[in-house]
Amino acid sequence: MEALAFHIYASSQTGGPDFQSGRYHQKSALGPTESRALSFEPAISLPILYIKSSMKSDSTIAIRPARNVSGALRLPGDKSISHRYAMLGAIASGTSKLENFSTGADCASTLGCLRTLGVNWRKENGSVEIDGTNLKLRSPDSRLDCGNSGSTMRMLSGILAGQDFASELIGDESLSRRPMSRIIKPLEMMGARISSTDGGRPPLRVAGGSLKAISYETPVPSAQVKTALLFAGLYATGETTVRESVRTRDHGEVALRAFGAVVTQHGNESRIAGGQQLRAIDARIPGDLSSASFFLCAAALFPGSQLAIDSLLMNPTRARLLEVLIGMGVGIAVTQLEEKHGELIGTVQVTGKALTGATISGAHSAELIDEIPVLAAIAPYTAKGIEIRDARELRVKESDRIAAVATNLRAMGARVEEVEDGLKIPGGQELHGAEIDSFGDHRIAMAFAVAALRAKGDTRITGSDAAVISYPAFYDALESIVER
Repeated sequence: MEALAFHIYASSQTGGPDFQSGRYHQKSALGPTESRALSFEPAISLPILYIKSSMKSDSTIAIRPARNVSGALRLPGDKSISHRYAMLGAIASGTSKLENFSTGADCASTLGCLRTLGVNWRKENGSVEIDGTNLKLRSPDSRLDCGNSGSTMRMLSGILAGQDFASELIGDESLSRRPMSRIIKPLEMMGARISSTDGGRPPLRVAGGSLKAISYETPVPSAQVKTALLFAGLYATGETTVRESVRTRDHGEVALRAFGAVVTQHGNESRIAGGQQLRAIDARIPGDLSSASFFLCAAALFPGSQLAIDSLLMNPTRARLLEVLIGMGVGIAVTQLEEKHGELIGTVQVTGKALTGATISGAHSAELIDEIPVLAAIAPYTAKGIEIRDARELRVKESDRIAAVATNLRAMGARVEEVEDGLKIPGGQELHGAEIDSFGDHRIAMAFAVAALRAKGDTRITGSDAAVISYPAFYDALESIVER
């Protein structure tokens, strides 16, 4: 257990309590939702939730309050790992089989871009088989559509920088507003030529070629930037070094090792030598911990709740959320811990208790960047509230997540202080049902679906289909563990 680098109520037993399965009753079926290119999987009518969409994708979901959370879940594969495994499988030698691949639209964007680059892959029963190209991709005959996925655009650019052709990466309206200078500068230092629009924003045109290794310190801690440079380092002459002021997720380093590359790490510094070959792997991707955060926080809202999540990613650079929840009073046990392809996997069991509060700042803000929205959404229900600092990066995600959280909490009757790099949310508050806007952001939509479970009255979330970006079946899964 010491390898986890956080303190948990751990158990050495091989199996946990036999929590009763969540209650779920399908009443009637609907046809596919009408959205611009996305649909719920499956699109169904639920007893306490409903979805209606238009061609403008202004889907709405209504959520009624709950009295408890109970049950067991197994989640789709981790989004961060799915992206990286797909990209490395594409440039490895041999065919990789990836079980439990992420069901999210972001990872589908990565697969779509790889196909345009000449990579053959097949998807069946939740697994993806990818035929590797031994580092050399094919010049695309059309633009690479990254959809809403900043991970796809940033990390794939690192591989494209080492190819002997030019390619153009585009994205949707949200992605087209996100900053890309953080990868453009270092990749140009390595020898790539990259053009962009509007001060370093997509579309990006990447003209690859011969690369040279660099030693680079990232001005903004970002696992996507680090991974992009390590991927580019495979094609560079010499040894590429990436340093960070704050340690970020190490899925890139772990994935590279899983595919046979040698990557060294010392503190917040990672190194990779160019000229290495990759070999295909067979792997089962662990459950997505960021997606799990919504269900963990839902269980945390109700003293006495019991929830088990099986085969969940336990990477120490991602598991800070468990430490925060334990500090807030939630009972958490991790069992059946094992390591596969360098990643820790376990079963997490949650018992709800009265919540105290928390302060999230410094390095913890970077570690929790995806989980902060749902923690902020449940903050009014804690005794002492939650304060979030040093999280300015949230303003340049799929939405301005600081402003989005503040707007929606106020709509539900909460007192909130919004500052440039975070939020101060007092505890001891009661929320009421309200009209909520997802702002087209999957994590905002899911966070307020959780907050609505303790509100007084029904909550309606507009733009609820944003959840398909990371977890198309989210609302079904949430319903399966809710009791009323």
